[in-house]
Amino acid sequence: MVKVWYEPPPYGPGTSLNRPSYGHQAGGSQLIQQLSRRPQGLLIAGACVGMAALAYIPVMARENLPFTLSPEYLAAQRAYMRYHNMNPIFGISSKEARAADDAH
Repeated sequence: MVKVWYEPPPYGPGTSLNRPSYGHQAGGSQLIQQLSRRPQGLLIAGACVGMAALAYIPVMARENLPFTLSPEYLAAQRAYMRYHNMNPIFGISSKEARAADDAH
């Protein structure tokens, strides 16, 4: 029987022997090197919170809803969908939906 000694790569599994480890290149940005040493969960959570804050800025600055959400526009849209028999099995043109609207 032959014994085989396994020696893992110096920078962990999935790395190459002929290049340095990820995040530790010479001459790289100091900020990138510091971020690469932090826990990934905190970085991902921080990035998600930052993106959500950036996405909320236009919503916060808006005064009123778009005209397509006005009651008149929605009623006209429903009438158009009924006239053209859109989604007749389970949707707006189904018998249950028509009976529910007639009850109002």
